[in-house]
Amino acid sequence: MVPSRVDSLIASLPVGARVATDPDVVSAYAADRTHAPGGKAIAVVHARDIADVAATLTWASRYRVPVVPRGAGTGLSGGATAPDGSVVLSLAAMSAIAEIDPVNMLAVVEPGVINGDLNRAARAHGLMFAPDPASFEISTVGGNIATNAGGLRCVKYGVTRDAVLGLEVVLADGRTIRTGRRTVKGVTGYDLTSLFTGSEGTLGVITSATVRLRPLPAEPPATVLAVFPDQRQAAGAAASIVSNRLRPSLLELIDRATLRAIDDWKRTGFGLDAGAVLIAQTDDPPDRGQRISELCRAAGATETAVSSDETEADALLEIRRLAYPATERLGACLPEDVCVPVSRLGDMIGAVEEAGARHGVSILTVAHAGDGNLHPVFVYDRGLPAPPQAVWDAADEIFTRALAMGGTLTGEHGVGLIKRRWLGQELDPESLAVQHAIKRALDPSGILNPGKAI
Repeated sequence: MVPSRVDSLIASLPVGARVATDPDVVSAYAADRTHAPGGKAIAVVHARDIADVAATLTWASRYRVPVVPRGAGTGLSGGATAPDGSVVLSLAAMSAIAEIDPVNMLAVVEPGVINGDLNRAARAHGLMFAPDPASFEISTVGGNIATNAGGLRCVKYGVTRDAVLGLEVVLADGRTIRTGRRTVKGVTGYDLTSLFTGSEGTLGVITSATVRLRPLPAEPPATVLAVFPDQRQAAGAAASIVSNRLRPSLLELIDRATLRAIDDWKRTGFGLDAGAVLIAQTDDPPDRGQRISELCRAAGATETAVSSDETEADALLEIRRLAYPATERLGACLPEDVCVPVSRLGDMIGAVEEAGARHGVSILTVAHAGDGNLHPVFVYDRGLPAPPQAVWDAADEIFTRALAMGGTLTGEHGVGLIKRRWLGQELDPESLAVQHAIKRALDPSGILNPGKAI
């Protein structure tokens, strides 16, 4: 009797490897948080260590079976969507924090470590892992690296790439390489660490990461809340704060519709009369908070408040982190992600409003205002199998306007499956050809997360 493809996979893995084949279980691992449905994957390998990963990829390379690496499945671009006949390689069980080095301010972690867990471990040493996406309590560090995730603090501390020193990566054929360093400086060879960061699982599978930690602020940060009549005035305040070199560690904008969605869910009573709010933090000298408040008033804020109370600050940040789950309660969602120069943030907000009105689409928007990164979320009928054409038309208009303003299609979610159709608008043919050449060099059979990123 000829063994099945799955039997062959199981036989190739180390003793004790966990492989799920139940169709319902496999289906649950075949998609992320987007609307994009997963295909009929044949199995899920729950990797325990690098040996499981290497054996899976060696087998997949031999039989030319697509492999989709997966962290926690919290992605918003379809990057972890599995095609028919593929194997999902789950890294969630590889969740060890192998080392925290407080002297050299770094940590060595496996890819399944939850972002928030790493931050709590670092905090015990007076340190922090700066990248903090809104999903920090459920997203993995490996997933953050694979998408080059951003977050609330990247206005000051940079995106995930700025925190990654080195990687251990299993290539498509099962070989293992180690990139980067543990030192502050290091320029030996090409910067392969940056290449794999943000590659969305298309070039290799990350099995370990050496990441930079930063000192926690010596004092609680000053938190500023500013209430505005409309989003454009809030955007103007954000541009003013940045141009005045105040270097906030966080600068977030929430629109009226999102504030109401949060209140309908949690009964916060917060911001119900606001057109938009800005939430800022600064961990620099205390007077910076007051200066931010003054700039907000000058830009049209009707109300401002400054506090160094950590409980109040946590409550405000929790409201910001509730934005997407609150919006999801309104219907099916297409969460999007464009980034423009901060000086064009107000114009981009206007473009989002105009696109929603022109196409009759409900769009709720939050923004990492300090770095020009907007998240317009398109809400549509939950009973539909996919976003209707009006949503795609509005999205196309928004993407086109962002590019015309000198922006980019994605600031932090990644291209994944959803945005590939627009790549040619941002990348010239030569750039795309180079990226495809890199893909062919590292994955000649095209088995790693096919159909994503490029």
